[in-house]
Amino acid sequence: MADALSVIPAAVLRNLSDKLYEKRKNAALEVEGIVKQLAGSGDHDKINAVINLLANEYTFSPQANHRKGGLIGLAAATVALTSDAGQHLEQIVPPVLTSFSDQDSRVRYYACEALYNIAKVVRGDFIVYFNQIFDALCKLSADSDPNVQSAAHLLDRLVKDIVTESDQFSIEEFIPLLRERMNVLNPYVRQFLVGWITVLDSVPDIDMLGFLPDFLDGLFNMLSDSSHEIRQQADSALSEFLQEIKNSPSVDYGRMAEILVQRAASPDEFTRLTAITWINEFVKLGGDQLVPYYADILGAILPCISDKEEKIRVVARETNEELRGMKADPAEGFDIGAILSVARSHLSTEWEATRIEALHWISTLLNRHRTEVLSFLNDIFKTLLTALSDPSDEVVLLVLEVHACIAKDEMHFHQLTLYLIQTFRDDYSLLEKRGALIIRRLCVLLDAETVYRKLSIILQGEPDLDFASIMVQALNLILLTSSELAGIRDLLKQSLLNDSGKSLFQSLYASWCHSPMAIISLCLLAQTYQHAGSIIQSLVEEDINVKFLVQLDKLIHLLETPTFAYLRLQLLEPGRYIWLLKALYGLLMLLPQQSVAFKILQTRLKTVPPYSFSGEQYKRMSPGSTLLEGNYVGGSQLSDGDTEDPHNLHGGMNFDSRLRQFEHVQQQHRMHTKSQAQSRYNSASSGKDVQRPEEPSRPPSSQEMNKPPSVLSRRGPGQ
Repeated sequence: MADALSVIPAAVLRNLSDKLYEKRKNAALEVEGIVKQLAGSGDHDKINAVINLLANEYTFSPQANHRKGGLIGLAAATVALTSDAGQHLEQIVPPVLTSFSDQDSRVRYYACEALYNIAKVVRGDFIVYFNQIFDALCKLSADSDPNVQSAAHLLDRLVKDIVTESDQFSIEEFIPLLRERMNVLNPYVRQFLVGWITVLDSVPDIDMLGFLPDFLDGLFNMLSDSSHEIRQQADSALSEFLQEIKNSPSVDYGRMAEILVQRAASPDEFTRLTAITWINEFVKLGGDQLVPYYADILGAILPCISDKEEKIRVVARETNEELRGMKADPAEGFDIGAILSVARSHLSTEWEATRIEALHWISTLLNRHRTEVLSFLNDIFKTLLTALSDPSDEVVLLVLEVHACIAKDEMHFHQLTLYLIQTFRDDYSLLEKRGALIIRRLCVLLDAETVYRKLSIILQGEPDLDFASIMVQALNLILLTSSELAGIRDLLKQSLLNDSGKSLFQSLYASWCHSPMAIISLCLLAQTYQHAGSIIQSLVEEDINVKFLVQLDKLIHLLETPTFAYLRLQLLEPGRYIWLLKALYGLLMLLPQQSVAFKILQTRLKTVPPYSFSGEQYKRMSPGSTLLEGNYVGGSQLSDGDTEDPHNLHGGMNFDSRLRQFEHVQQQHRMHTKSQAQSRYNSASSGKDVQRPEEPSRPPSSQEMNKPPSVLSRRGPGQ
């Protein structure tokens, strides 16, 4: 201190702390001249004393004017030292850096000015203080005083110039500092950081790309900034890095993929678009590096497929196709279980397009890695079954394709059909709205005969008789009307001629017994006309109710469709198909005369060529007559000799036994109906006001008969 006071006049020291800037400036020039003389004589001890005086007595003074003077003085001393300034930086720079956080904005301003002048002199020598300077500048970029901000920007530009030309800058030491600040929300700080990232990336000797994962998330965070300028700067920086990635032979895709996956779910549209665009490029470029991240990437892509923004949807779909086209192996880290888990989780999303693509993924994995996928079946099977109730027809069809692929194994096929029956039982509306779609598609995918046999077996033991009746009616209607089941219909027509047809007829018969109209339809389809007549004759008064007649109405209308064209043509040979005529007349007798169905069937029967039903005609048509040749074809059993068979065996089938089976099932339905009625009556009687029992059902009016209620709406037992 004594050496410094002997060198610098007291007047200069007083002026250095004067409140007037001009006096402080002139004092600083005096200091500059004194230090220059000392440097010329090589008296570094006195130079050290002067610098210590300026630092300790001025820059750390409680008086603001002293601090301002000290900063100007340090800058002046540095200018005086020129090339020798480097060896005194340890004394000069720290006090200036401390002043950056001074409470007085003017002091902070002078600190910027002082460091600017110091940096101009020492240039690359002060790189050792870069991290501290960067930290100070980062704070000053958001300073509340615009003058300080302006001064900090000037200093920042100079420091950038120095760093870009220096070979002593350590990017490894700088990156942690940058990473810590990347999620700061202040717009001025964000601009400051992006500026530094852009500048450093432009330096050929600095590998910013290698450290991109450390600050990539921060850049993406800036894409949603409220300032258009910051968004633009961040986007520009990201675009430049993406271009570098495309041209670089070595990139750490994995760490960045994790960041992109998170950003693809951003609520900000521009951020999502940028993230999904990056993912798209990564999928194309990343190769084997991305295999362990496929599940995460898929989890990011699937929601974007349904994004409200078209650009995002387009890129997401392209990326999804690219990813699905890659054939990775589980041995290479391809996690099938993780991908299945992602696809399963997206089956319950509200977006149809996403659900569809999730199903495509499950289907693709099944085709490529069936064994591995089936090992995870317990994790996804329930969700796949639930998806059969999806509101989208396209989703349901895809779910059925997946199920069909799984159901190639008998055990899984059994599970599927069991669940279908259970689902339809629990949700009648699903059966009504989607039953036909589901059954028809399964028949295409899994072989119609196999599907119908399995469903029939399950329905035989169905404890809910009401549901069994409704389900059989639905299956019967599908059987009679769907083009996909034409093969089954053709096979059933051969029931009396070959074993395959007979086997199918018998397989369906047991469950079709739950509905009189279904069993009559089956017999007409199988051309077992005599048995159809027996079924009609076996019906009792309780069976003929409104719901039965509605079903009969539908059957009469179906008889006029191409499905039953063969039957109508057989009416051209009434002598050969006498039991067909008898069955049709039996149906006619059950219909109310004012109904549309009665008029349709009556009109049809009027077109049959005249034929006598007299006993004499029967006798003349003996089994040996020409008219009766082939009399069993089409189920036409004409002669009295037919009844001589105690077991009523035709085409190898015991129809007496079948009739007893039908009557037994129908008796169960009648008992069930009575039990339900009694239960309702008892429930009503237990109330305060005992209600009168229901009136007996009346035949439907012609208006009721003309209405076409859905065949799948809930009906009474036995129908």
